[in-house]
Amino acid sequence: MPLALVAIMTVVVVTARAEVIETSDAGFLVKNEALIKGTPVEIYGALTGRIDRWWDSAHTFSGDSSNLSLDPRPGGCFCERLPNNGGVTHLTVVFAAPGKELRLTGALGPLQPDGLAGSMSWTLSEAGGSTKVELRYSVGGYRSGGLRGLASPVDGVLNGQLQRLKKYVETGQPE
Repeated sequence: MPLALVAIMTVVVVTARAEVIETSDAGFLVKNEALIKGTPVEIYGALTGRIDRWWDSAHTFSGDSSNLSLDPRPGGCFCERLPNNGGVTHLTVVFAAPGKELRLTGALGPLQPDGLAGSMSWTLSEAGGSTKVELRYSVGGYRSGGLRGLASPVDGVLNGQLQRLKKYVETGQPE
């Protein structure tokens, strides 16, 4: 294999990683990581203040990410406006440390109709002029048929969102 290709593959492995950590019928834990150019404060600002610009519209109830908002304070809402004064609470903020960590609870999207609870953590740390972002989401509870089969699809969606955040911060465009 040419040395340049090995170097590119190494950079890709180091700058992005998605993984199903654990799964069972009662729950799962997924973890995604990315190295994003910028300071932790800048990344936190994009994560919390501009979610409508990088979150994928395909993963909203309205089909339009411009309807999303995130209030980054305890009790704050990651919410979506729907027609006719409707709305969705996707997650609720339970811990906010600007530039360091954002922790939210709740069941995202298709997980909402079941008896599930989730905890999502976005952890940011300085990494040589860039920021290492770790996104963990742990889900548990009751769902007919169990939760084992949902871990990989949820991991894929969250990895996609993290990659969109990375592209948005680094280029101004999420795609």
